[in-house]
Amino acid sequence: MDFASDNTAGASQTILEAILAANKGSVPAYGADPYSAKASELLAQVFEREIACFLVATGTASNALALASLCPPWGGVFCHQEAHVMEDECGAPEMFTAGAKLIGIPGPAGKIAPQDLRAALAAFPAGVVKQVQPAALSLSQTTEAGTLYTYAEIEALTSIAHEAGLSVHMDGARFANALVALQCTPAEMSWKAGVDVLSFGATKNGTLACEAVIFFDKAKAANFPFQRKRSGHTFSKGRFLGAQMVAYLEHGHWLSLAKTANAHALRLAEGLAKVDGVRFAWPRQANEIFVILPGRIDARLREAGALYYDWSSKSFAPGVSPPGPDEVFVRLVTSFATESADVERFITVAQAASG
Repeated sequence: MDFASDNTAGASQTILEAILAANKGSVPAYGADPYSAKASELLAQVFEREIACFLVATGTASNALALASLCPPWGGVFCHQEAHVMEDECGAPEMFTAGAKLIGIPGPAGKIAPQDLRAALAAFPAGVVKQVQPAALSLSQTTEAGTLYTYAEIEALTSIAHEAGLSVHMDGARFANALVALQCTPAEMSWKAGVDVLSFGATKNGTLACEAVIFFDKAKAANFPFQRKRSGHTFSKGRFLGAQMVAYLEHGHWLSLAKTANAHALRLAEGLAKVDGVRFAWPRQANEIFVILPGRIDARLREAGALYYDWSSKSFAPGVSPPGPDEVFVRLVTSFATESADVERFITVAQAASG
């Protein structure tokens, strides 16, 4: 019963077979291979427009390099106060931007509200020499709370950012999970809503190690090849990144994987909702569930071998009280590889412990 992270799952069989197939023969190095070219073509088709895209192996590199392309060392990146780029990347965005400041904005359930973004921007007016200059807005989809921005919410935030002269980055580590949950198109959840640069995640959803930095305005990508190379993220055997992305996208494989993960999370959330004493920090919307468990249920689940992380948050939903002295706040994550039997067993153990 491993619900610790979708990173604990391996790669899908389809991805592994693609890597093995790409291993045959000789091809040009450093991303000049046919697999990487095909990946770029497929991503352009998926997003319904011309793009500039660059493959990297980690989400941290994808986010940090994307922000470095948008923000100068004296710039400021606005994001949610609990965003992954803010709390979980060991200063990589600050390092790759050569010193830019990340400015956290509070908001319930991991989301930034338009009025809070306006207030944050007002505190950093452009042209004041003693302050960093506003340069970029970074949105997470899904958020660190597992919640989702709707098209209208993304568009509202990007409009505010663009009016203030900021570029917009989206951390799409779980982009596929958000997409199938919202039932919209990739274009609608990105550039049509005002996103300039997308960190398109695949590793959490079935690849071995593959992410794409996608520029919807090719002009913004002018320096990116040099930034990627200088940072050590240009693979000599780039074919293996390209092969993963091709297999991920072809025949809707990426969407199928995400649908499976989301379906497991839905079943798990439905089951836990019927367990006495279990409280939800905010509604489940994709493949992450954030619940407050009575201590006795938490103890029984761990004794039964369940794996998950304790969690903390500054952004509980209105009306949800923080965990009490005999409660534990935890995160549960499902993946394409989650077993239905593990979901049912988890629910059964929790139900038995509540009696």
